[in-house]
Amino acid sequence: MPARGLHNFTLDTPTGRIAGLRSEPGGARVIALHGWLDNAASFVPLAEHLHGIELVAPDLPGHGASAHLAPGADYSFAAAVNAVLDVADALGWERFSLLGHSMGAGISSLVAAACPQRVERLVAIEALGALAEVPERTVSRLREAIAAYRALRGKSLRVFPDIAIAIRARMAAGANVGSRLEERAARLLVERGVVPVEGGFTWSSDPRLTLPTMQRMTEPQIRDLVAGIECPTRVIFADPAQPYLPDALRRERAALLPAGELIVIDGGHHLHMEQPGRIAEVIGDFFVRG
Repeated sequence: MPARGLHNFTLDTPTGRIAGLRSEPGGARVIALHGWLDNAASFVPLAEHLHGIELVAPDLPGHGASAHLAPGADYSFAAAVNAVLDVADALGWERFSLLGHSMGAGISSLVAAACPQRVERLVAIEALGALAEVPERTVSRLREAIAAYRALRGKSLRVFPDIAIAIRARMAAGANVGSRLEERAARLLVERGVVPVEGGFTWSSDPRLTLPTMQRMTEPQIRDLVAGIECPTRVIFADPAQPYLPDALRRERAALLPAGELIVIDGGHHLHMEQPGRIAEVIGDFFVRG
């Protein structure tokens, strides 16, 4: 269920139907973008502690209750940037701030770099820029991604007899990649991220989201992107660092921000869900400053 002050919404956009959660109108306009295979419920705990903002948390395409992309379409970061801008346009927001977690922070980084005239402020939690790839992996990554895409056709979705089993599966999935999720946080994500089917429940997310990315930027490209984020930016990382973004690298990236600051606190990857009060303190009045 939505937290106090949040309610469900849907928008019709060129990308397709976008669903999500939003607060009542009024205050600084903030679009909150969740992580990979999460959904808008990712921001339910934090929303209760944030004040003076109008928070809009969409389910990104293929996630939560939002529509899946058309057959043959690719879930790339570039497509996600346009999806975010479509949401802002549908809301009638020419200027807005961004709050992103993990993949959502990566997408927010791209939006801020691509559209400095539209993004006022950025809070990036547990990501900055995108995941990098070395040039020597270009061909092998492309081959792996295409093979995985062709093999996905005809695969059946896992059916969970009840929600509790789906919650345990979500917790286990996080533990397997070093980002263990507490049960209460997993429950929020799962309850918004499943649909009823015969015999129980299955994930509502598009199975194509689990496929390898066909192409990634190199580290020099990502550094150029981060250096191009002109708006005031507050980056929040958890300690210990995630294996795919070691502490030295994330500090190097954050140092490239023209108007950025880095804050590191003890916690897990979903620290905004598991320590919402603490993260709200770190964010403070950042969004409502003139």
